[in-house]
Amino acid sequence: MALAAYEDRRIPRSGSSLEVAEYFAPQRTPSSDLPDPLPLVKNLTIGVLEVLAGVRDVDQLARWLGEDAYRALVTRANLSARARSARGVAAVRPAHRILTERTCDPADGVLEAVVVVSGPVRTRAVAMRLEGWDGRWRATSLALL
Repeated sequence: MALAAYEDRRIPRSGSSLEVAEYFAPQRTPSSDLPDPLPLVKNLTIGVLEVLAGVRDVDQLARWLGEDAYRALVTRANLSARARSARGVAAVRPAHRILTERTCDPADGVLEAVVVVSGPVRTRAVAMRLEGWDGRWRATSLALL
């Protein structure tokens, strides 16, 4: 029968073999194979602030977020929307200006960044951890301070 040919669930790859699930799972990418992360850090920071202000949909940032960071941002955006609704305040596009950004590379394919942003009311910091997955940076952790 044709199904017998698929009993061996290993796929050869460069002299080693991986399980089928591992082969199709997201693969880590070294820093040398990734683009410059600074534009993503800046744009993701502004995007997160716009999501919390209610003028951008969280799904627009999903491509650059890991699962945990996405869920945390959705939860925070829902809380912000409820607070605006309770106060009767409409969503307004914030005018933020990036003051500084600091990055460090704790490991290959990992970048941690803090961006300080000046807004109309107060100055905030956004901390994030980017990891290289499948040839691009993804934010695996976000914190708005």
